Amino acid sequence: MKDLLEKLEKLIVKGRQTIIEMDGEILEYKESEMKWSKKEILGHLIDSAINNLQRFCEVQFIPEPYEIRKYNQNELVKVNLYQELDIETLLTLWISLNQQIVVVTSNIDKKTLDHSIKLDGNVDKTVRWLVVDYIDHMEHHMKQIKE
Repeated sequence: MKDLLEKLEKLIVKGRQTIIEMDGEILEYKESEMKWSKKEILGHLIDSAINNLQRFCEVQFIPEPYEIRKYNQNELVKVNLYQELDIETLLTLWISLNQQIVVVTSNIDKKTLDHSIKLDGNVDKTVRWLVVDYIDHMEHHMKQIKE
């Protein structure tokens, strides 16, 4: 788990640096109305952090299997107006949420990491898998922002 959390911390630092070095026009550029801008991708990562922070907390006290409730990604990006918000506000929120995720996940005991997760009606995942998936998801979207 320690290695995973170090990877997450590095992603936060690198992501922040990448974004602050980008021109505002590049961050706001939308290829089409159906595609997210880089700012909106960061907003999506904020929504992911909000939802996963709740999950990482709840798995520690809700009986197994913990059921993953999906969220409407596109609608959340729209209603949160990420495209209109300034980049400093978005970065501060993203960094703060992920720092709290590091705090919470670093204190999940080994037994809880093996608790079962119910995803799409199947109980075949664990809390450890959820942490790995969260970090992989962030890494995927940070690559999109860098492109």
